[in-house]
Amino acid sequence: MKIKKVLNNNAVIAVDNGEEKIAIGNGVGFNKGKNDILNQQKVEKLFILNENEKLQQLLLRIPEEHFAVSEEIMKHAEERLGTELNEHIRVQLADHISFAIEREQNGIHLKNKLLQEIKILYTEEFEIGKWAIRHIKEKCGVQMADDEAAFIALYVHTMKMQGNDVHETVRQTTMIQDMVQTIKEYLDIDIQESDISFERLVTHLQFAVTRAKSYDSHVMDQEMFEMIKMKYNFSYQCAQNVASQLQSTYNVILPEEELGYITLHIERLRKY
Repeated sequence: MKIKKVLNNNAVIAVDNGEEKIAIGNGVGFNKGKNDILNQQKVEKLFILNENEKLQQLLLRIPEEHFAVSEEIMKHAEERLGTELNEHIRVQLADHISFAIEREQNGIHLKNKLLQEIKILYTEEFEIGKWAIRHIKEKCGVQMADDEAAFIALYVHTMKMQGNDVHETVRQTTMIQDMVQTIKEYLDIDIQESDISFERLVTHLQFAVTRAKSYDSHVMDQEMFEMIKMKYNFSYQCAQNVASQLQSTYNVILPEEELGYITLHIERLRKY
């Protein structure tokens, strides 16, 4: 392959059998020029140019250091998860990390309102996010809080899910946060977010929302369901309130049997 254009030290546009591609790799463009032969041993990723015009724009727009850090975070995530991540939002992650670094350098610190839910729902992705902010500090000298680790975790989770986008991931996590807030207000209690009962509730709410979207009902024995409604009536009323708010705000309908399981989690919170 011959180089057509050097984008930066770690990215070039090359021609491969008449097709233009973006080649990414450590030092792939260093001291190179047009018509030079591409050292394919240095190439880590190849992208067809006409399908990745935004990637080319990004490489020209953000600092090379930021893109290199983003690629290293991607590589770490793939190694830790043992899977190749969806390339669709690679550009979004790199752009996000670059913007986050610039914000921190300008003294702008964004709070992540979904931090607690992300830590529980996406535990492994959050650990990758924490590795990422340590790596950013090491490479760029920029200190970031766990809020940013949680933002990165959302992108990593989304890249695991083929066909999803980060907006849908945020929407679902926000739904769960709203459901938890409804329960807190209804019960009028201060729930300890480190409590195992809280973690179980949040995890179950995620499954409930996912099942509702895929019409996969978690069927409960009708006799058992009626018994739960009677025995834990207050918690059941709370679960109904949660379902009503979810439907009115997000147009997501929870099957009635699902409320039985949510009732049990709410009752556990009341006791502990």
